[in-house]
Amino acid sequence: MADTVETKIQNYRTAPFDARFPNTNQTRNCYQNYLDFHRCTKALSAKDQDVAPCDWYQRVYKSLCPTSWVGKWDDQMEGGSFAGKI
Repeated sequence: MADTVETKIQNYRTAPFDARFPNTNQTRNCYQNYLDFHRCTKALSAKDQDVAPCDWYQRVYKSLCPTSWVGKWDDQMEGGSFAGKI
């Protein structure tokens, strides 16, 4: 089973269907995966654990989100003005 999950991650091309976001507009899906990535990284880093499981969220938001949005959000995170709750 673990081999198939690793194989799927290796062959990953784009975000799979997510039942929470059934509509064509994937803006919320993009934003949610961006938040999930940073929450996951923060939680695992606080426990001194490997953050590799968080890579899934990063791959999904990078395939869904325009790079201009991600750049803007990253700048806001660095400046401390990001509106999301992480």
